[in-house]
Amino acid sequence: MADTGNIFYEQVAHLAYPHFLVLLWLTHAEDRNAAYNITNCFDDLKYHNVTRTKQNAVTIVETLKALRFVDEQNHGNRKNLYITSHGAKALEYLVHNSSFSPRKSLFLERT
Repeated sequence: MADTGNIFYEQVAHLAYPHFLVLLWLTHAEDRNAAYNITNCFDDLKYHNVTRTKQNAVTIVETLKALRFVDEQNHGNRKNLYITSHGAKALEYLVHNSSFSPRKSLFLERT
């Protein structure tokens, strides 16, 4: 049987800068009790010139969901995003072991 701890760190090591940003922004949103959804995610990624299409933002979120780092819940006509405990652990690892630099969420700066 594979060592699941090593698999986790291998998965996290393959995350890209946009994944890091989404995990970071979700953490900040939860700290502020703000609802953060795919549209907010796309707007923030576009603002920072990380992506130009909503399809790329959806792909980034879907990857994080498949890894169980992000959860999605329906709230009315919106699907809000939430970081999971695994996502928080992944973010912690990335903060300490990567060269990614944080950027502010334009959406969260307005709330």
